Amino acid sequence: MLRFKKPNDEVQVQETKTALGVTHAKFVRRQRPGKTPKLHFAPEPAHVFLQPENGEKVSISLQELVQSRCQSLYSKFRPAPWLFNAHLQTLYSVLGDFSKTDQVQYQRRLVRLLDGGTLGLDFVPANPSTVRDDAPIIVVQHGLTGGSHEPYIRAVLAPACSPVEQGGLGYRAVVVNFRGCSGVPLTSPKFYTAAQTDDLRQGLMYISKLYPKAPLLGLGFSIGGNVLARYLAEEGVNSLICSACILGCPWDIKTNNDCLLRSKLGRFYLRGMGDNVMTLIRRHHKTFLDDPTTAKAAHTVLQLKKPTLTDFDHIFTCYVSDTPPFPFPDVHEYYTWAGSHKVADQIRVPCLTINAADDPVVQHVQMSSGQNGHIVSVLTAMGGHLGWFKSKRKRWTTKPVLEWMHLFGTELVRDPVELSLSTDDAGYLRAPRWPNLGCKEVPGGGLLDGNRPESQLLQGL
Repeated sequence: MLRFKKPNDEVQVQETKTALGVTHAKFVRRQRPGKTPKLHFAPEPAHVFLQPENGEKVSISLQELVQSRCQSLYSKFRPAPWLFNAHLQTLYSVLGDFSKTDQVQYQRRLVRLLDGGTLGLDFVPANPSTVRDDAPIIVVQHGLTGGSHEPYIRAVLAPACSPVEQGGLGYRAVVVNFRGCSGVPLTSPKFYTAAQTDDLRQGLMYISKLYPKAPLLGLGFSIGGNVLARYLAEEGVNSLICSACILGCPWDIKTNNDCLLRSKLGRFYLRGMGDNVMTLIRRHHKTFLDDPTTAKAAHTVLQLKKPTLTDFDHIFTCYVSDTPPFPFPDVHEYYTWAGSHKVADQIRVPCLTINAADDPVVQHVQMSSGQNGHIVSVLTAMGGHLGWFKSKRKRWTTKPVLEWMHLFGTELVRDPVELSLSTDDAGYLRAPRWPNLGCKEVPGGGLLDGNRPESQLLQGL
């Protein structure tokens, strides 16, 4: 048991070790505002190379690099006085009006996948000629039912994609919207899941074809962070993404779901997330009728009154795919498999993770892996779920993420991963590494106002 010993400090941190050597922490009482975040490094941090000075590359450990170049990670997070607890931070993220904050215009490209599904890739800046072709690209995976319109995404992309002369990074970004989310048409009965990584792979194929000289930087939020973490682990040294930031990731999905089920407030959040998913199911229900399995599952789940996310996943997600390891016997088996905490030790690119200890959705927080020197884990005392508001419009997390992105997009030496791409007779982009995958652009994209929330959906989740 660790205790912070400052006067009037009301926090205790319980830490345990898993079989993989992964430290988990749970803040069991509320910590005083203004605490410096806890940073966790592996005993032997990975080494990276800075851009050559006087012709020589400079080797530096990830820990030394963060301590010297990411100073904002050591700055205290002081929440806005009127957002003084986790629920207020979270609900403000869900209910706040951010339509005039961090405004972003996108250029949407629709990409048809080999299985008939469709991804919506939203590029910023909308005019690609304003950014050089080899500029770093931030590849974003959004939360459960979100999309490129989400304020937590725009809080990073607005400054990251602004010109350098205006104080931005001068980068490009692409939000890879999940199937059926953010106005993307659902063109096959296959839906997305908390651990499905092939859609991200196909998005990366398309992006790499457009900008072969650009380094790719990952940015994932909540469930999108879980997908990103699993992709990084599955690809290892072959990852097309050379570094990543992951915020609000649930990591151990089963344990976090169990925590939510045990409390009334937890069920409140599960019901809110369930409402969002059910809105998408109703919106696309005709597409699910094209397959007997999805048709049956959709019909069953639509008969439920106010289902939680757990209810939906138990009835629908567990059974709607015949690709191993699907189907699952129940939701608990699915959540056990889908969590990224058991594969995090396989990540082989620098990865910054940020979680809030008081997150009411992610109550069981993964800290750093004792064996993986590529991961830097940060735990703030407060912040809620994807909140971290230090004022009405400003989030504490924006500056650390921008520092990390600048560091790994501009200042470090990267070993590019070769990706051999070709186009088949049907026009699909293919890669020998993934013979079952393919994608091609289809009509239907165009300019997109990214500042309007999705109708009938709660934002911020």
